[in-house]
Amino acid sequence: MPEKNIDLHGSAPDKHRFALLLIDVINDFDFPEADQLLKHARPMAQILLRLKRRAQKAGVPVIYVNDNFGQWKSDFRSTVDHCLMQGRGRDVVKLLQPEESDYFVLKPKHSGFFSTTLETLLRYLETQTLILTGIAGNFCVLFTANDAYMRDFNLLVPSDCTVSNTKKENDLALRLMKKFLKADTRSSSRIVFRDSKGKLEQRSRSRRTMAHSNVSIR
Repeated sequence: MPEKNIDLHGSAPDKHRFALLLIDVINDFDFPEADQLLKHARPMAQILLRLKRRAQKAGVPVIYVNDNFGQWKSDFRSTVDHCLMQGRGRDVVKLLQPEESDYFVLKPKHSGFFSTTLETLLRYLETQTLILTGIAGNFCVLFTANDAYMRDFNLLVPSDCTVSNTKKENDLALRLMKKFLKADTRSSSRIVFRDSKGKLEQRSRSRRTMAHSNVSIR
């Protein structure tokens, strides 16, 4: 029998206990109430970009988990191009568009795990804890978190890196994930990454404050 593949034929060389998932941030916002959602998505995108940069610096894999908008012949690049050129949320997409080092998974439904390769990718990355972010907190983020929990992943859902149509709906989704899915919903600023040498990020807080308020990610 052939030897078991250990790296998806070189397509997934990274190994990390944590992975950062950006859910449906590549979006044309072509649906009812999109303006209401964009009002919250624009400031969130700035915060999420900072979290992504910190994760990249620490070697944490970044995975875009994105809807295919029902376009079964589309690929991820064409989806990005479409949203950059025609979507109402072009500014959000431009800010958060994927880079060459990022992974991507296209999904047909709400959950990032339903009929996708996400679970296979995470297994090869040897990921144990998922940092879930994106749009919308009370739909695709919630559904993905639920499926991740059933697969025994640990969950971080930073409260300032996911949005819904209203703050009330988003807060409710966060409470549900915290209570029933054991998700850690602290803000992204309270997540402290370690680099490849195990060194903590330089943060603008005292050592005592950091020790009691931050999650350390290796």
